[in-house]
Amino acid sequence: MSGARRRRSGAPLARTARVPVDPAPELIDPLRALDNDRRLQILRWLKEPTRHFRPQIDGDLEEDGVCGLLIAEKLGISQPTVSEHMRVLVQAGLVRPKRIKQWTFYRRDEERLAAFLRALRAAL
Repeated sequence: MSGARRRRSGAPLARTARVPVDPAPELIDPLRALDNDRRLQILRWLKEPTRHFRPQIDGDLEEDGVCGLLIAEKLGISQPTVSEHMRVLVQAGLVRPKRIKQWTFYRRDEERLAAFLRALRAAL
């Protein structure tokens, strides 16, 4: 029997050409960032921060964003873990960080999110 793959009936399988996937570069980082339940939840919460987070001492929830400590508290995870999640979201351009005193505050980057969604629709 030759090395060609065959169906159960013994007929040779048709060869299909592999089409290289060339995803749009602007989609890669955001898609990787969104491939995590916690990061998706953070983005949902940041859409309506006053609804999902308690008032904070420094920084306005809407204008400045939500303190990373409040995000960690709400998720029930450590501050270093939330920092890594937020680093991925920032790198993907989905959120913006802002330093106030020794704290980092995060808010959604609505323009970049809209551009990502447009690029995703165009690619599909």
